Amino acid sequence: MTHPLNPAMATTFPPPVMEARRWLTGVTFPPERPLINVSQAAPVDTPPLALRQALAEAALNNPDAHLYGPVLGLPALRAEIASQWSAAYGGQIAAEQVAITQGCNQAFCAVMSTLAGAGDEVILPTPWYFNHKMWLDMQGVRTVPLPAGEGLIPVAAEAAKLITDRTRAIVLVSPNNPGGAEYPAETLTAFHALARAHGLALIVDETYRDFDSRTGRPHDLFTDPDWARDFIHLYSFSKTYRLTGHRVGAVVAGVDRLAEIEKFLDTVAICPSQLGQIGALWGMRNLSQWVAGERAEILARRAAMVGGFSALPDWKLLGCGAYFAYVEHPFPLASDALCKRLVAEAGLLMLPGTMFQPEGSEAGKRQIRIAFANADTAGIAEMFRRLAGWRP
Repeated sequence: MTHPLNPAMATTFPPPVMEARRWLTGVTFPPERPLINVSQAAPVDTPPLALRQALAEAALNNPDAHLYGPVLGLPALRAEIASQWSAAYGGQIAAEQVAITQGCNQAFCAVMSTLAGAGDEVILPTPWYFNHKMWLDMQGVRTVPLPAGEGLIPVAAEAAKLITDRTRAIVLVSPNNPGGAEYPAETLTAFHALARAHGLALIVDETYRDFDSRTGRPHDLFTDPDWARDFIHLYSFSKTYRLTGHRVGAVVAGVDRLAEIEKFLDTVAICPSQLGQIGALWGMRNLSQWVAGERAEILARRAAMVGGFSALPDWKLLGCGAYFAYVEHPFPLASDALCKRLVAEAGLLMLPGTMFQPEGSEAGKRQIRIAFANADTAGIAEMFRRLAGWRP
């Protein structure tokens, strides 16, 4: 006899990054052609030494670092985010409008748990971030795909055609994962107006905002005095300070919304990691110059990606920014089959577009995501050399 299984779990696909890692099983990589892993958008280097020392100091000498803390996060970190974000976005954000979560994925899950239940609908632009789709599936929420337009930028007028009486929210990611696109401020303004007109929530995941190539604020949504009515901002400290294993993210939303989110967080994690929050707060207060250097390095790698594809005329670069290049390959086989072959035949691990598009999508079969944040310019050049020399 088999054990019962929630049917929503049964219809959700396996974690894509874990699936791709299994492609490495049994494959050997010769010394002259080591694996180039451009599959995951997470830093593999440790945090800077000074941040590690701050974490060690807290672990040794701060007893509170080992205890439960407030469900919505450390007051000092919430206040620091409110202060810095108010300055960066030109708006008014209060500490009580900020919650800390165990990473940005949990931020998304917490927010969506307050917005949509089984049978409701949420609009996600495609290509989408697969964990967003997985969570909606597991909650019985119908994901409504919105194909991105030119430059992988979604269009609010097209989203308007998808809204029904079951629609509860629109989710945007900018800079985008997986597409790399940096959404213009006008695009976000148009989506906010659309959401407000229909009584929906607009969720904007800005995990990669610290690697935006533009200067100044990326949008004007926080300048609206009534922003908390329908705008929800998500953020992650994982990429900025290399705190992936500490799991620290944030939600900025209305106080009433956070009161509902608190119910979710209390039953899932009770409180965010104390050490992770201490590290994030120390980073916000001390590492602005270091982060600027990290951003410059990522932008240099982005330039190497754009330049590399200009030398591969049969490939099409659809979007490039933050940690990602999203491309269309020229070969007569589906991207999932292609990416599996590239592991053994070229020593390259990438994620196929089939992981970021609805099942059966023809577009997904032609697309690949390349997460280049962990490849330096020499590694990127070698990746292009291998792609140029590979044939099916």
